[in-house]
Formats: sequence, C-alpha cells, structure tokens
Amino acid sequence: MADKEIEIKVQIERAGKLRELLAKDAEFTGESRQIDEYYSPPDRDFLAERPVREWLRLRSEGDRASLNYKNWHIKPDGTSDWCDERETPLGDVAAARKIFEALGFKLLVTVDKTRRTWRYRDYEIALDTVAGLGDHVELEWKGADGDPETITKEMLGFLRDLDCGELTRDFRGYPFRLLFPDEK
Repeated sequence: MADKEIEIKVQIERAGKLRELLAKDAEFTGESRQIDEYYSPPDRDFLAERPVREWLRLRSEGDRASLNYKNWHIKPDGTSDWCDERETPLGDVAAARKIFEALGFKLLVTVDKTRRTWRYRDYEIALDTVAGLGDHVELEWKGADGDPETITKEMLGFLRDLDCGELTRDFRGYPFRLLFPDEK
C-alpha cells in the first residue's frame, strides 16, 4: 500500500448517472461489510484538535482484518486533499483489541458500513452505506503519483461531469460525524 492516500468523500444529490457508468464501464471488484473501530492512544487525545488530523483504526472485513493509521495534512481553511497512511493486515483482530485495551487505548466509535467497490480508469470508486449516516461516494486515486490538489479537482470534476447534482464534501469522515453529528 502506498504511504500517500488521495481521496474524496462526498454526498451526491443524484447517483443515477454514476451508477449507470459503473454498471456499464467499470469493473466491479466486490462488496463487503466493514466494521471499523477507531481508537485514541492514552498519551494523546485525537479528538482534542479540530479538524481531527489523526485516526487509528482496526478494521474487520469478513475473514480479514487490518490496522490503519492516517495523518491528514490540513490546509489553513480546514480542508485536506491527502493524508499519510500506514496499514498492515492483522491475523487476529480480537487479540489486537485486547492489546489496545491493555495499553490504555480508548475506543472512540465504531463505524459499520457496507461498501460496494468498482475500478474505473485511475479511480477506485466506493458506494458506502453507513449505519446512522446514509449513502456516500468515495473516490480514491490509484494512478501514478501526482499533485494531490490537482487530482482532487479532477475527481470532483469527474462527478460534476456526470451531472450528480450538488456535491457535499465530507472533510470530517464517518467516525467524526458519528461522534459529533452537530459539529460542522
């Protein structure tokens, strides 16, 4: 996995043309249920800073599991186009959970979502249904290394060109929105 992740997460007004494009021109790569548990270490409070810059996640996905850390690069306006990402598979998520508990890590929130994923050109496109939050689209750049701001604009342009209607970017992420639904 690359150490830099360039992605956007949006709610779209109309998904019809996107769904048509995915059905006709994209490669369906799968559907899964992902249970993501977000933690904060005992010596730092990830939630103390706004916007939240760091997330530590245990993910269970069928018979697979992973540990993931993201550190977002926040611009002065509070938005971000990319993050440093570190991820590794886990053999036993229950054991990892017990290690976190023994070391004093605090479980912040659990995100339960169903994800349907397609590959289209240099994008991985995911349609997420998130318990408590509804439907979202996530586009992740899978092409060669490039400028995050330029790639982000291209991804938004792709959705606009499909006439998806109003695009509402989600800079906070599912865990934050579940923890603080009234915070903008």
